[in-house]
Amino acid sequence: RVIVHLDLDCFYAQVEMIRNPELRDKPLGVQQKNIVVTCNYEARKCGVKKLMSVRDAKEKVPQLILVNGEDLTPYREMSYKVTELLGEFCPLVERLGFDENFVDVTEIVEKRLNQLQQSGCSRVCVSGHVYNSQAINLQDTTHVRLVIGSQIAEELREAIYARLGLTGCAGVASNKLLSKLVSGTFKPNQQTVLLPESCQDLIRGLEHIQKVPGIGYKTTKRLETLGVRNVCDLQAFPSAVLEKELGVSNAQRIQKLSYGEDDSPVTPSGPPQSFSDEDSFKKCSSEVEVKEKIEELLHNLLDRIDKDGRQPHTVRLTIRQFSSTDKWLNRESRQCPVPPHLIQKFGKESSNIIPPLVDILMKLFRKMIDVDLPFHLTLLSVCFSNLKDLPSSKKGSIGFYLKQMSPPSGSGKRVREVEDVSQGEGSASWNQSCNRTGTTKTRKLSEEKKSNIKEEGIPDFPFNLFPARIDQEVFRELPEDIKKEILSGKT
Repeated sequence: RVIVHLDLDCFYAQVEMIRNPELRDKPLGVQQKNIVVTCNYEARKCGVKKLMSVRDAKEKVPQLILVNGEDLTPYREMSYKVTELLGEFCPLVERLGFDENFVDVTEIVEKRLNQLQQSGCSRVCVSGHVYNSQAINLQDTTHVRLVIGSQIAEELREAIYARLGLTGCAGVASNKLLSKLVSGTFKPNQQTVLLPESCQDLIRGLEHIQKVPGIGYKTTKRLETLGVRNVCDLQAFPSAVLEKELGVSNAQRIQKLSYGEDDSPVTPSGPPQSFSDEDSFKKCSSEVEVKEKIEELLHNLLDRIDKDGRQPHTVRLTIRQFSSTDKWLNRESRQCPVPPHLIQKFGKESSNIIPPLVDILMKLFRKMIDVDLPFHLTLLSVCFSNLKDLPSSKKGSIGFYLKQMSPPSGSGKRVREVEDVSQGEGSASWNQSCNRTGTTKTRKLSEEKKSNIKEEGIPDFPFNLFPARIDQEVFRELPEDIKKEILSGKT
């Protein structure tokens, strides 16, 4: 395989400089709370570092310009533009956070290699750096494939800059793990290709096992108790002992990673599987504060869900209580289904849906915290998941049999809500499905009947109305289960 890992340079700062070109060539930091989460290279030249406190950064560089980066919307939108652009070149694109993407270019490489062989051309030039300045052997097809991959990586980077104004680094290697590790060798706005003979040099050069992607914080701590601190330790550690400690599959997985082996595929990310937002703070210690912070998070989340067009069916609340000893492992979560009557309101009644959602989340909160006792929170997070497309109108549902008409005077609001549901706002595929079903399967009424219905102004989707309010001829033609559904809706 040939995998490209793309990592955008100081992403948040770049987005801010695109939004406000006057910030270019000036030391710029993006601030969240009292931390500089990232900064441009002008600021880095002056000594500012990522995750430095605002106070320390201003002391070091008094002329540092700080931009509030707590609203992630512009970064999220730009991030998806990058992934979408990459998808124009190759279907196998996998997002990794806002600023990183894996691209499996194997198929493109094979096509270009065949073209080279057919043309009889034996010369091919590498783009960017070669790790360890290793010599390229053009007689080795693995080398040639990776060199072609470096040319594709350069094309991707050039396209991102030309279309979106963003620069970034790239790593080219035979798998995701190695491409990610090698991409940061030369920064900023450069790229590096890793040949197979240099893989062990790269991975053994890592300072600590936690630098290996795929080995997390908890696993690192357990390995440290076994005396495993670096990659060489992990490679030499007895497999049987490791399997007993971590389980067979996990032990084998991380030992493979320590040798640079990674057969995980590049999986196209598709639409997000959940929407979440969080807020961290020094102290939150009252129910009133918790409620206010939840409301703030919901406003942003509901806007994103509205734009997405799908409906979430599960909501989760996560809290982090203050701990002087361990800031990583003291999170706690509770989740529950979103009530059906609220699901239908997403995207249409955002302001009306917030109070009941707050009530639900506060109930989850009280399951984790005894509010009668003092508490000290440092983080709150709300997540909506189990996202589903709007249900299409199909046989067996009332929407299949009852066509939409003009609402009678005085009932516009209620009928409008129903119309919104039937139209599936924000989902083109749903609309197509609904239209297709409607044209092929809806029971045909005579033009006279249709015109009578229109004149009488009878609403078309009267879920909560008695049959007397529906055209009786249409009602009589309905299957028994649909008639029962209408009647039960009223009771």
